[in-house]
Amino acid sequence: MRVVQLIPELNEGGVERGVVELNREFIKLGIDNIIISKGGRLVADILQDKGTFIPFDVCSKNIITFIPRVLRLRKILKELKPDIVHVRSRVPAWLIYWAKKDLNIKVVSTVHGFNSVGFYSSIMTKANAVICVSNSIKEYIQKHYNISSNKITVIPRGIDIELFNPNNIDINFTEKFRDTFALKDKLIVSSVGRITQLKDYETLIKAIAIIKKDIENVVGLIVGGVRSDKENYLNSLKNLIKELNLEENIIFVGSQTKIAEIYKLSDVVVSSSKKPESFGRAVAEAIVMNTPVIATNHGGVKDIILENENGFFFEVGNEYELANNILKAKKLSFDGYNYISHNFYLGNMVNKTLEVYKNVEL
Repeated sequence: MRVVQLIPELNEGGVERGVVELNREFIKLGIDNIIISKGGRLVADILQDKGTFIPFDVCSKNIITFIPRVLRLRKILKELKPDIVHVRSRVPAWLIYWAKKDLNIKVVSTVHGFNSVGFYSSIMTKANAVICVSNSIKEYIQKHYNISSNKITVIPRGIDIELFNPNNIDINFTEKFRDTFALKDKLIVSSVGRITQLKDYETLIKAIAIIKKDIENVVGLIVGGVRSDKENYLNSLKNLIKELNLEENIIFVGSQTKIAEIYKLSDVVVSSSKKPESFGRAVAEAIVMNTPVIATNHGGVKDIILENENGFFFEVGNEYELANNILKAKKLSFDGYNYISHNFYLGNMVNKTLEVYKNVEL
């Protein structure tokens, strides 16, 4: 089987990491996997795992260059002759929609988010088969688009339980990380994700200020990169931190590769997104490391967190509820590795994805 995956960019993010993981697992199974993308730092991982990468702009929304890119993509598809094309975003989906005309190519789309409703987003439902990463996403697209349940398969994002394994952490990294950021004997509350308004780091910061009144050694770790167009937002967060006198309590550590180790050394992980998460990969990854999670009460995370067992929910923007739940969550004890292994294992995602491919080919 020859599979072509299209994704706008390959930098950081759950969708991008999912593509990298599928590439690796497909290659192991002898599947010819090709990724077409504008590129990014994760290209190195694709190549290291013996995947094929074709640099091509499936990212730009520029209407002027759209037709030339359709024609160029059509030529690429004619040469590759894929059995399946898998699209994960709207721009690539529109490009493929026009490029595949008369080529008899089967298309699978994965809906990763709660996209704005309308003609532009409807392209994700026009594939031969549609994968949704959570039940919330399935309900959302069925509410807004005329799409049959028979065409949809819910496949949660799979967690690599070898990489995210409490027994396989890099102790040297963990100790060095603790020393670098002075985290010893601290209550560590982490949040992992890019620095964007949608992540609502303001509420996390305010919750840390509330906790600090009783626990002076609380530290909020914000783990993620910031794009140039989000620098103003980052500066607004730093101003808020200064206003609340939290300069010693909030630490921006930037993008990190050893995410499993950071989850493991954390006492609690927080996902405070304003917008519903389509799945909530960070939530599942933290739980598999036996670290409790507090998340906003909407979206795909509701499929993952078992309240009062491995975490709690709070309402969007409610820093008091978040602070209270952090204090409750740090006392929880559970076998997250076993829970995630049975419910959100990467192997299950791979097998179910291949089932969708095979059904589309019939």
